[in-house]
Amino acid sequence: MTSDLRPSRRTFLKVSSGTVLASTLAGSVESEDLDLGAGKTIPRGPASKYVPTVCATFVRRQEEYGIAWPGAIYDGEAAFRKYRQQLEEAGRQLGMRIHLRPIPIYSEHEASEWVAQSQKENPDGLLVLLLDRQKHSWPSAYKAAQSGIPTVVFAPVGTAFTTNTEPLAGKNGVFIASTDDFSQVIWGLKMLKAGARLRETRLVVLRGTDRKDTEVRTLGTKLRYVPAQEFLDEYNRTAVTDEIRRLAAYYLQNATGVAGPSEQDVINGVKSYVVARNFLEREEGDGITMDCLGALGHTQVSLPCIAWSRMLDDGVPAGCEADIGATVTHALVQYLFDRPGFQQDPVPETTRECLIGAHCTCATRLNGFGQPPVPYFLSYHHGKRDAVPVPTWPLNQRMTVVRMNPSEHDGLPPELIVSSGSVVGQVAVPPSGGCVVSVMTKLDNVSNLLDYPGFHHLFLLGDYKKELREYCQLFGLRPRVV
Repeated sequence: MTSDLRPSRRTFLKVSSGTVLASTLAGSVESEDLDLGAGKTIPRGPASKYVPTVCATFVRRQEEYGIAWPGAIYDGEAAFRKYRQQLEEAGRQLGMRIHLRPIPIYSEHEASEWVAQSQKENPDGLLVLLLDRQKHSWPSAYKAAQSGIPTVVFAPVGTAFTTNTEPLAGKNGVFIASTDDFSQVIWGLKMLKAGARLRETRLVVLRGTDRKDTEVRTLGTKLRYVPAQEFLDEYNRTAVTDEIRRLAAYYLQNATGVAGPSEQDVINGVKSYVVARNFLEREEGDGITMDCLGALGHTQVSLPCIAWSRMLDDGVPAGCEADIGATVTHALVQYLFDRPGFQQDPVPETTRECLIGAHCTCATRLNGFGQPPVPYFLSYHHGKRDAVPVPTWPLNQRMTVVRMNPSEHDGLPPELIVSSGSVVGQVAVPPSGGCVVSVMTKLDNVSNLLDYPGFHHLFLLGDYKKELREYCQLFGLRPRVV
């Protein structure tokens, strides 16, 4: 079931006469060409232009520390300078505006004034950096957490007991970093940025016959519906350009093999990518999804499997089957972890007590947008048509399963289904049936997969269960950890 999936180089050379080496298309195309931005899609929507803003402040006593924690042994002035410098650098690296109060908050009255002023400014988050454990320090953090604005609290060692953190430990809208590790502050800022970008994101939804703008009310994510027929019409009038041939050459030359599709199938798939890119630019979208089977399944137009794989490699949320929840999850995963997810149909494997994720679109930059693609070969879609990159998932690596359910109709906050585990295999399709990218994971502490909740979850490399639970608490989502 999990034998080597890759066709041999001999198979690559012996495929039907319609498939030839990529050199006949556009000369030698090295894998680095994808890094050079050839044909790359860039988000054009509101999220791509939005700069998240955070109001930040330090808190401490104005007088000397003395005997009370953190004690006279603690150099608060040096800590202030160090953390301020790290905060300024984090703002530059993350592309965020950090409005830092010039001097620390020295009283509970000042804390109240700062929170009230921040509420008027309506930032994307608050950051409270504690340099003290006494007097107004933690009451100031509590005021921020009660502001209704997502709040990150940094409490370096010496500024917190569990008696201080306990009142906020289970409270929605707050993330506490009780540690000397400033990277946890950066993580908190990144969560604030991701939440803001998710709210500002516009998804282009190619579905139905009506053009309209709406939004996911529980998240703020914008939806721009465009009739699917417009995609068909543009595909049919789009010529095969040198760029399309060059991108097709990339996929052919860098594949470990080809099992089924012809050279023309690859060209057609890349043409779908260029058409989708045009829609994203014209409609000013940050991400895209399409009723691909409903709109294209009965036509000769290439299903957008290569197109969506390429979009995901470019760092563009691209969801299959006009599934808004899955596409929003793509955006969240990319904004938080700088890597693509794999949208899949969940299949229980009862002998090995594993979960198989099966679909025909998968990114190749599984380790991150700045990392090289993993090996892949080219296959047919499970409908025995078109061309699909089938990446090889690395065995024994930790991975995460995640799915956002926006909860549009029940009035509840969005739900986030989360599991973690390890990649243990990849099912060969054929001889098995179903979607050609079929990845098997052994989940932690989950043995019965017959009732695993949800559909169209994302698989992604890396164990992010803890981080996703923290994001849920910061933004008041409902975590469902399986």
